[in-house]
Amino acid sequence: MFSFLLSFAIATVLAIVLHGSARRFVRNRLRYVDAVQKAVAPWLAGGAVFCVGAVLAGLPFIGIGTALTAGLAVGTGVAAGARDIRQGTSPVVYGTSRS
Repeated sequence: MFSFLLSFAIATVLAIVLHGSARRFVRNRLRYVDAVQKAVAPWLAGGAVFCVGAVLAGLPFIGIGTALTAGLAVGTGVAAGARDIRQGTSPVVYGTSRS
């Protein structure tokens, strides 16, 4: 039971951190890159993270579910960052860029 709770906590924290990081990276660093605005960009980013996570799935407390969670978090972060660019919004939750 403790192992399950620890795995769930790791996956949850990882998802929150990866989503925010991907969103901030797309919004601040990839603002002028046209490829990030295509519909396939979140799928490619999430798939790449899932593949890396699937390779690491043999480590303790990391499984396919954690890899899938990380892939979904990065994919939704990329999509949200691209939407922020299109709408011209900068949410206060994720901070501001230092330029």
